Amino acid sequence: MKVRDLMTSDVTCCQPADTLQQAAQSMASQNVGSIPVCQNNKVIGIITDRDICCKAVAAGKSHTTPVRDCMSQKVVTCTPETDAHEAADLMATHQIRRLPVCDSNGSLVGILSIGDLATVDIHINEAGDALSKISVPTAAPNAVH
Repeated sequence: MKVRDLMTSDVTCCQPADTLQQAAQSMASQNVGSIPVCQNNKVIGIITDRDICCKAVAAGKSHTTPVRDCMSQKVVTCTPETDAHEAADLMATHQIRRLPVCDSNGSLVGILSIGDLATVDIHINEAGDALSKISVPTAAPNAVH
C-alpha cells in the first residue's frame, strides 16, 4: 500500500511569519498537534504543540513570536508513492508521529500520521512498533530522579 492511499490530503499549513498564537489556533480548529510551515507550498519546517510549549511558553516568549523562531527546521518527508512500510520505518527511525507528503516538485500534498497507518490492518504491527520507538522517553537535562 502506498502513502497516497492513507494520507490526509486536506492539510493546513502556516507561514514562517505567522504568530505562535495563529499556529496554535489552527491546531485547535483542526484538532491536530502539528502544522507544516510552508513558503510557496514548499515545506520548510514543522511547528508542533510541543514546540510551542517547550520552545516558547517555557522560555517566556510571547504569543506574537513568529513561528520561524520555534519551528523544527529539519523535516523528514516522503512522497505519495512511498510504500507505507517504508513510511512507518521513517517515522520510527526519526521518532516522529507525522510525516509531510510532498510531490516530485517538493510541494506539500498531504500528511501521514501514525494513526493513519494504524487504521489499516496490515500496518497495525508496524504502527505500533513505530509508536513504541517514537514514545521512548529520554532523560531531560537536569531532570530530578
